Amino acid sequence: MRAWHVEAPGPVTGHPMRLHPDDETPRPGPGELLLRVLACGVCRTDLHVTEGDLPPHELGVTPGHEVVGEVAAVGEGDTAGFRPGDRAGAAWLRSTDNTCKFCRRDAENLCPASTYTGWDADGGYAEFATVPADFAHRLPVGYTDRELAPLLCAGIIGYRSLLRSELPPGGRLGIYGFGGSAHITAQVALAQGAEVHVMTRGEGARELALELGVASAQGAADPPPVSLDAAILFAPVGDLVLPALEALDRGGILAIAGIHLSDIPVLNYQRHLFQERQIRSVTSNTRADARAFLDFAGHHRIAVTAPEYPLDQAANALEDLSAGRVAGAAVLRV
Repeated sequence: MRAWHVEAPGPVTGHPMRLHPDDETPRPGPGELLLRVLACGVCRTDLHVTEGDLPPHELGVTPGHEVVGEVAAVGEGDTAGFRPGDRAGAAWLRSTDNTCKFCRRDAENLCPASTYTGWDADGGYAEFATVPADFAHRLPVGYTDRELAPLLCAGIIGYRSLLRSELPPGGRLGIYGFGGSAHITAQVALAQGAEVHVMTRGEGARELALELGVASAQGAADPPPVSLDAAILFAPVGDLVLPALEALDRGGILAIAGIHLSDIPVLNYQRHLFQERQIRSVTSNTRADARAFLDFAGHHRIAVTAPEYPLDQAANALEDLSAGRVAGAAVLRV
């Protein structure tokens, strides 16, 4: 099978990945599914793994954790009711120990023994991939494979970030950065009755935001036209924490959605934190988050902007993502 591998993490323009044309097709272990990959989203986390911002957990790993596939084979043991021919999704969270104090209190996203698709184990930049059946997802109907792929991380993480921001009903939400996750999260918030304001660097991204129905769209560090009840930072730029906090109303919460963020400048207590403003990080997701979001997507049609690239152009897709040339969420067609 064809599969990409991160062979020398570094700037994506230096070609840190290489396409292997004849990898052996993996076999599903006990309790695992083998997926024939139909589509795989191109996430900024893949870029962090490829460029080494996230230290490699497996030498030569195949990136990709927004995997839409067809079950090609099942391993021995419990496979959560999946059968060959079923459509299933593999997402970022791949496994947990299910015994630690975090797992026992329904916070499996904080499990110290957690593993991740496309970081600890080979992901979906390939023709086949495996996933533990207990961590595979049933997919909502009414979407193409291309549309489904970004829902499996961009959508799920955005949904958890929205929960972490504690946006009040009918509140004003600020979104900083407007890529794959943000353009999905904005639609969730709008469907829930929020007033959404977008701050992002790209003119194309601002145009997309306005097309989706947000109240305003301006530059990445520009002040929104109103005070915000909550905000989510999707861009991995620590400098944006300061203007986002300044834009918050009293008691507002800033949720930081990314797994990687550049350094945050020095905060001024009075300008940025006083009046009970808060900063919260977002760490992965629980399976309950994923199921709740995918159920939401099954009942509320989300418009997914997903430019396609063939599998053999995965490196080009990451370069375009890095350079800000992707409006929405790029997807590999396998």
